[in-house]
Amino acid sequence: MTSGTASNSVGVEPSVSPLELTVNGRSRRALVSSHHTLLEVLRTDLGLTGTKECCLVGECGACTVILDGRSVDACLVLALEAAGSEVVTIEGLAEADDLDALQQAFLDNGAAQCGFCIPGQLIAARALLRAIPEPSRAEVEDGLAGNLCRCAGYEQIIEAVLDAAEREARPAAVQAADRAAAPKGIPEGGDPAAVPDARVAPQ
Repeated sequence: MTSGTASNSVGVEPSVSPLELTVNGRSRRALVSSHHTLLEVLRTDLGLTGTKECCLVGECGACTVILDGRSVDACLVLALEAAGSEVVTIEGLAEADDLDALQQAFLDNGAAQCGFCIPGQLIAARALLRAIPEPSRAEVEDGLAGNLCRCAGYEQIIEAVLDAAEREARPAAVQAADRAAAPKGIPEGGDPAAVPDARVAPQ
């Protein structure tokens, strides 16, 4: 067998390269193969399983992340293409014990359903609101067009994004008061299954 075909023989490990990138504000490193996607690195190497693996062809939006400020399907981005980039996943939305305004709006509007598509919906919505802080309904529909919902809950999701945009347009002091008044966790003696909580969306 010639050296030109050795790399394709059974049992030969593909070469790996070091990858450095910033994920949710933290510098992260991994050794990755050239064919590995950003989705694989996030879930397998970094343990950030909130970014869901579904269609793997960029059709469903379940693996949506923000890469250098723009919404992308992590299954379509080679990991090494993201070297040196800044990535935001669903785990990076909340700050300490405070849910992101979008997460709270999803809860309050009943938009969080089975939870599988919700991380991608939230990230796509966050990218939209960064680009267009006060979007119209049509702009929300367009911004979320790449994210499919098997539960067909699009109406609640659209309403939640519009609600979050309205909340974020309020003065900072009012936003802080809203966060303080929002329920946290599960009431004593309550049934965890009966209390929707965006913090479990990553699963």
